[in-house]
Amino acid sequence: MTKNRISISPDICNGRPVITGTRITVQTILEFLGAGDTIEDVLEEYPTLTAEDIYACIQHASKLMANRYEVQELV
Repeated sequence: MTKNRISISPDICNGRPVITGTRITVQTILEFLGAGDTIEDVLEEYPTLTAEDIYACIQHASKLMANRYEVQELV
C-alpha cells in the first residue's frame, strides 16, 4: 500500500516523502496526527486525500523507525 501512495523525488518538496500526486509531505500529516488531530480532521483539511493516504504515511514512518540507528560522537 505505501509503495504506491508515498513517493520521493528531488524535484518535489526538496526530496521529502510526499503523498503521490500531491505536494503534501508525510511529515505534515504526521504533525497533524501528533498534535492530536484525528484522521477525519486531516481529511477535512485536505479533502483530496483518502484514509488510505493517511495510513500510508503512518506505515512509511513506521518502516523508517524499523531501521537501526547508531549514535556516534563527533570529534
